[in-house]
Amino acid sequence: MNVRKAVIPVAGKGTRFLPASKAIPKEMLTIVDRPTIQYIVEEVVASGIEEIVFVTSQGKSAIENHFDYDFELDTILRQKGKDALCEEINHISNLIDITTVRQKKPLGLGHAIWTTRNVIGDEPFLVLLGDDLVLSKVPCCQQMLTLHQELDAPIVAIQRVSPEETNQYGIVEGTQLREGVYQIDRMVEKPAPGTTDSDLAIIGRYLLTPEIFAMLEKTTPGHGGEIQLTDALLALAKQRPMYAYEFSGTRFDAGDKLGYLKAIVAYALRHPVVCKEFKKHIKEVCADF
Repeated sequence: MNVRKAVIPVAGKGTRFLPASKAIPKEMLTIVDRPTIQYIVEEVVASGIEEIVFVTSQGKSAIENHFDYDFELDTILRQKGKDALCEEINHISNLIDITTVRQKKPLGLGHAIWTTRNVIGDEPFLVLLGDDLVLSKVPCCQQMLTLHQELDAPIVAIQRVSPEETNQYGIVEGTQLREGVYQIDRMVEKPAPGTTDSDLAIIGRYLLTPEIFAMLEKTTPGHGGEIQLTDALLALAKQRPMYAYEFSGTRFDAGDKLGYLKAIVAYALRHPVVCKEFKKHIKEVCADF
């Protein structure tokens, strides 16, 4: 079955980015000239997805507004003769069909995904975390969709991390089938040091099948008192094959201060307007240290 929908949970409070995220959703913090969430949505669109489901919460209306049509802004820009900018703004509102679902209580990523069950229905779907950026020639989602066509099974995107970082991620243990593809044997959420030998960390890209909703409904709160998606995925992996995919590209955790700064530099150096002068500035700054 073709994958037509993507879920993007954006209900979190963004505590890692306080005080910046006190009044502004962390997903709306800008990378060069557009908010982080727009890069996520553009990856989805570039991968051929037809509909996005945002899982939101109180205080996240700015995200919905960003992808909505703004008649007043459109009128002002046209009156000032800024037609090119007007077309760019209108393009954002026409990127893709968007539906929103409210997560009424902060019960974790697993719970956020479970709230979309009536919108997703009985079909496979993508999940993208709203603060995970992947810079790649082929969109990370598209890479996963291509693998899904071959395997017809749930897939999680992974990257290798240092042993000191494994306790910050969901970790996959499995059997390597070929370069970059693993069949999952075990998953553990933020393992304590010394409890796993694996360095395969799950990042914010998942391709899930509708069976996950039944697993989430039965999942009890785990790490941090939240309903962990990793726990539900592990239960599902005991019933059917599930795979981990070491994607091609560079991932940035834009919900973390250092990761956010790294993303700004990476995207600015590729920006068609500012890249040349920015690269020059970076060289000048580095020369002073």
